Amino acid sequence: MTFRTRLLLIFALAVTAAVGMVELIVSSRARRAFENMEARRVDAIVAQFDKEFHRRGEEIVRTVEVIADSAVAREIAITPDPSAYLSEAGTLASTNRLDLLELVAGDGAIVSSAQWQARFGYKEEWLLGEPDWQSHAAFLRREELPDAVTLALVAVRTVSVGDMKLYVAGGRVLDREFIASLVAPQGMRVLLYRNLAPDRNLAPDRNLAPAFSPPDLIDASGPVAAATQLRPLVEQVEKQKSDALGTIGTGASAETFHALPLKGSDNDVLGVLLIGNSRRDLVELEASMLRTAVIVAVTGILMAIVLSWWATARITRPVQRLAESAGRVAAGNWGATVEVATNDEIGQLARAFNRMTHELVEQRERLVQAERVAAWRELARRLAHELKNPLFPLQITVENMQRARDSYPEQFDEVFREGTSTLLAELSNLKQIIGRFSDFAKMPAPEMQPVNFNELVTETMRLFEAQLAKENIRASAQLDPALRPVYADAEQMTRALRNLVLNAIDAMPEGGTLTVRTSAAGAGMRLEVSDTGQGLTPEECERLFTPYYTTKTHGTGLGLAIVQSVVSDHKGRIAVDSEKGKGTTFRIDLG
Repeated sequence: MTFRTRLLLIFALAVTAAVGMVELIVSSRARRAFENMEARRVDAIVAQFDKEFHRRGEEIVRTVEVIADSAVAREIAITPDPSAYLSEAGTLASTNRLDLLELVAGDGAIVSSAQWQARFGYKEEWLLGEPDWQSHAAFLRREELPDAVTLALVAVRTVSVGDMKLYVAGGRVLDREFIASLVAPQGMRVLLYRNLAPDRNLAPDRNLAPAFSPPDLIDASGPVAAATQLRPLVEQVEKQKSDALGTIGTGASAETFHALPLKGSDNDVLGVLLIGNSRRDLVELEASMLRTAVIVAVTGILMAIVLSWWATARITRPVQRLAESAGRVAAGNWGATVEVATNDEIGQLARAFNRMTHELVEQRERLVQAERVAAWRELARRLAHELKNPLFPLQITVENMQRARDSYPEQFDEVFREGTSTLLAELSNLKQIIGRFSDFAKMPAPEMQPVNFNELVTETMRLFEAQLAKENIRASAQLDPALRPVYADAEQMTRALRNLVLNAIDAMPEGGTLTVRTSAAGAGMRLEVSDTGQGLTPEECERLFTPYYTTKTHGTGLGLAIVQSVVSDHKGRIAVDSEKGKGTTFRIDLG
């Protein structure tokens, strides 16, 4: 990835991250503000509901008290035959604008019922359970009608005349008229759930019936559409007998509902007040903020493109010129320089690069001269060392021949024969030394052709069988059968392998194990030669491939240098792993 691309990505990511963070924070705060406003509006509607509920309750209490204090109520309380007043409750309810009214005798028997005249004589046991109805406020109660069940706000008062008692129970139904009296802000609505499904096994003042009835969920205009969506919320309130919060719908059509239980005198849930708040405004606000964020992000990315282009024009072009100059230096042109056009950090870097290349050229010249002198010195030292050994016996032999001729003529022929033999042997040794130096100097270019290294290793190991047996060395060839032929110079690689094998034999004067391995390595191959000999120190490993360097008592130091030269000409790599006292492994990678 280029610097320009990375710079563009950094700018784009920075702008996107910043815009995303701002959008997240603003959305979070907007949502929190919306929820706070929603809570305040719900509290306002709940307060309005409580106020209207208590107002109507007090109004019902006053109306029932007026009826209880009337002469008609006292007459009914003392009359021995209440059947004459069978329709009186209907008249009183109509006159006092009550939806429900029942006049009940002291023993709990209904004397007159405005909502269900056929219940004359039925017992209202629940009235007998309260000792003091006179101080009791209005309360919610499920009331049975001839064809349904309704939820009403009811008040009870008693009429006492001597030992006679009459209960006056009157109330008004909680219906859509009650809901319409509540003023909800725009975007909010108030619903009332009353389970009006007939259930003869359910006492009128107990909890909601088990079955959810969608028609019993009403608002100011009547039954609510899609009422079943609110069923889980209603059932949760009925089960927990506490407030609940839930959201129905998705997107702009979603609504958050606060559900409050409406409890009767025994703290049983008889209905549920639901206050819905549309989330359209919040969704539209969030969508608007998201659109704005996208526009800002796109604008920012476009600006990032412009900025990255400008920045790369100021930064990457000089850096690219520096990279090109560095590439020329790496290719061997140590005198390459770069044009300095600015005084900023890039300009300082360019000047430092030019100084570096100038110093590199100077140091290279000094290094070449020093290496040349060192190489000649090392060559002279090595030649002197190698030639000194055979020259000494040559000198002694010639001197012996001279003394024999001058002092012992009769023995000269015998001394001459021994001396010439010694001279020829030492001259052969000198020729061999000079040949090794000549071979290293005249290393030919490799002739590449497919080479089966498994066969090459097998043939080489066969040549050393006698010497390995003599040196008490066990040989092992671990050849990869899947190894494919690799392009190489078979003669030069054989020579390199022989040098490595001879080096391993010399490292095990007391015997050991020699292991040669081949293995496939990608499109090429790996050749390893391991011994269990004396091993090398890290310092010796670093200098091991230096020409004329040797760790042996006798040797020219050219064997491993030749191996490295062959591997280098094959564009391969050679490495050594060794541990003092445990052995050495030479590793060649080709291909």
